[in-house]
Amino acid sequence: MTDENKLITERKNKLNESREYQSIYPNNFNKTDSANDIYNQFNSKTKEEIALDKKEVSIAGRLLTIRLMGNSAFANLHEDSGKIQIYLQKKQVGDSAYKLFKILDLGDIVGVKGELFKTKTGELTVNVHSIVLLSKSLRPLPEKFHGIADVEIKYRQRYLDLMTNPQSKDVFLKRSLIITHIRNFFVDHNYTEVETPMMHQIPGGANAKPFVTHHNSLDIDLYLRIAPELFLKRCIIGGFENVFEINRSFRNEGLSVKHNPEFTMIEFYSAYKNYEYLINLIEQLFKSLCKLLSISQTYEYQDNNIQFSIPFNRLTFHQSIIENVDVINIDNISNNVFLDEYCATNKYHQDLGSHTVDELLLKIFEKEVEKKLIQPTFVTHYPTSVSPLARSLEDNADLCERFELFIAGREIANGFSELNDPEEQAIRFKNQVGEQDELMKYDEDFIKALEYGMPPTAGAGIGIDRLVMLLTNTPSIRDVLLFPQMRPKK
Repeated sequence: MTDENKLITERKNKLNESREYQSIYPNNFNKTDSANDIYNQFNSKTKEEIALDKKEVSIAGRLLTIRLMGNSAFANLHEDSGKIQIYLQKKQVGDSAYKLFKILDLGDIVGVKGELFKTKTGELTVNVHSIVLLSKSLRPLPEKFHGIADVEIKYRQRYLDLMTNPQSKDVFLKRSLIITHIRNFFVDHNYTEVETPMMHQIPGGANAKPFVTHHNSLDIDLYLRIAPELFLKRCIIGGFENVFEINRSFRNEGLSVKHNPEFTMIEFYSAYKNYEYLINLIEQLFKSLCKLLSISQTYEYQDNNIQFSIPFNRLTFHQSIIENVDVINIDNISNNVFLDEYCATNKYHQDLGSHTVDELLLKIFEKEVEKKLIQPTFVTHYPTSVSPLARSLEDNADLCERFELFIAGREIANGFSELNDPEEQAIRFKNQVGEQDELMKYDEDFIKALEYGMPPTAGAGIGIDRLVMLLTNTPSIRDVLLFPQMRPKK
């Protein structure tokens, strides 16, 4: 028998022993107080004031430290809002209850009732007069229960990480706060929140490999959403002028520190607006998030000092390449032969299909420029040929009204003035299908919808997972996903 199995057996024996003192797994404990509320109300009071108050509390949580001292004991009780110290005396709780407490283990969930007091060191403590075991922890906690060092355990058994690591839990509390703020921000700007399908008959809205499933009753293949874009545009066509969706999307691609097969993003669309409006709105959103999280003017993310207080940088796509790739200049940036040789030398052709100038430049941008865009930077005016859903510039059909926002070397947002010419959109869809049949299908119904008329529209998407990584100073997307996708253990 392994050491862990021995400990599990011991704990099961203790569970059986506890039956002598109470019923097992009761469901009638009334928790009326939280550690945070107790501290907010009473921590500033003196010992004498608290003694006069004779405040009775009822609180429940997990035992993570126990200090036995003969006929008395101290322990720390951890619950959702924090931790609080409890104090038990045999003469106060009674012989049976104290015997029960002495066989409790770290990780057990208990409910206690008692009166608040302050110790000699000034720590708020519950003087317990009754205790009940609510749930037995049959498995021992990790040895380093103040934070799990093994990332395999941290990601595969997130409940242990949340249980023992306040910093990790704080990341997810901030994630919830960030998403709530984003939702309220768009509602306050007169956007309507909508919900669109997560299973599509045709994958669309982005160039990505979809997950495929099958609907038995309809006997058709369906694709998990890679982006909600085309359905949100249908909402605009139908008469909504401002819509947004905070959505889960799925892409059947690789895992990395910034990629997970399922991810969260917000997409939003506004009629009678263009990409400049989006740029200003997104910068305004970021400033408000910094204020919400009390992020200072200079914010350190993974050894990078990010300046959020000053206006975000703006560069055109071609400027960004010239400024960040030494060998490329205004004379050779459109030279197909030079760019092709450069990409071949750097082995960029391995994951590149055709070799047009725009595709070569995009690959160079992704490989060499993105990682150098540390300060918040809007890169604008992408080539139209690599932006099949974006409207071209009125004075230059080769470039489009598209931007991407980069911070700390990562793409955070992508948006553009939407193409609303159904004939042009049909041509681009057909070209896209011809080049990458497995990634993009021709969406006939969307073209039909465009033929009813879509007003001038601007739309953008923001990756919420990467945004939370940035605003919580975490290095990997797995740190901001409660249950990231992991390779199965054999």
